[in-house]
Amino acid sequence: MSLGSQIAWDDTVLPFQLDRSDIRGRVARLDGVLDQVLAQHDYPPVIEALVAEAALLTAMIGQTIKLRWKLSLQVRGDGPARLIATDYYGPTEDGEPARVRAYASYDADRIDNKAAPFSQIGKGYLAVLIDQGEGMVPYQGITPIAGGSLASCAQSYFAQSEQLPTRFALSYGRSQLAGGKETWRAGGVMVQHMPKASPFVASEGGTGEQGLLKPEDVLEGEAAENWNRVNILLESVEDLELIGPSVSSTDLLVRLFHEEEPRVFDAQPVKFGCTCSEHRVRESLSIYSAKDIAHMTTEDGLVTADCQFCGAHYELNPASLGFEATEGSGDE
Repeated sequence: MSLGSQIAWDDTVLPFQLDRSDIRGRVARLDGVLDQVLAQHDYPPVIEALVAEAALLTAMIGQTIKLRWKLSLQVRGDGPARLIATDYYGPTEDGEPARVRAYASYDADRIDNKAAPFSQIGKGYLAVLIDQGEGMVPYQGITPIAGGSLASCAQSYFAQSEQLPTRFALSYGRSQLAGGKETWRAGGVMVQHMPKASPFVASEGGTGEQGLLKPEDVLEGEAAENWNRVNILLESVEDLELIGPSVSSTDLLVRLFHEEEPRVFDAQPVKFGCTCSEHRVRESLSIYSAKDIAHMTTEDGLVTADCQFCGAHYELNPASLGFEATEGSGDE
């Protein structure tokens, strides 16, 4: 494939609807965003893979939230991969890009890079958190780690917590075009049945691992037939169609779902973005006394802080920190 045939990768999430099936979805394509997320840290390969999958899921799920809202995924386990955390910040205005950031905490001595990335999580849970802004109570939903992938966990979350049948087809990894440098790429399709689940289903045991609900547990009749048909079509997708630079998102939808009458909406651009700042660091330290601040002060007479998401480093005058501060921040 020549570089001239490459479709511009612009880090987008394209929402769509299948009118015949009453199913909605998103097609996501990430490249520069993922490179920037992973460039902040020197992760082992299995951790990189987990962060890539989590970031892709976050971009796809986050596209549905409103302006200025924040959606987060947190994966916590008792294995070497202790924490995978991602944030999606909705655009501040229509037409502006959303922002994604992610990081991982792991036990380097226990990592097995020859094992499947998902196996490094162990037992734990995946949490979805939505912050609707000041004055609103954040929403949180939790599902156990199960199913063999983070995508499977997310599917269980939607079936269990929202009773929304959901399916993901994802692909991600390092890629290199002829004459180009190696970069990270990720792509995926998410399909989700419109809300029509029966309320009695939640009280019944699911057929999934650990008794969790599966999409087919919350559908019946024509809705189940539509869901099964669309899933059969989705299973025909190939990795190169999901992440390859020669197939556009709209062409992929037509190839997969042309008989389902796909209808696309405006694509949401996505970029890497972090919300850390000196002001936020100061706010987080405002609850501490002068004695507490003294314990945090280095031999050089500074209080330092590092952002886990973007690697930003802050050096602050301890006299200007905490609720017993004797100097203003402008005196540094």
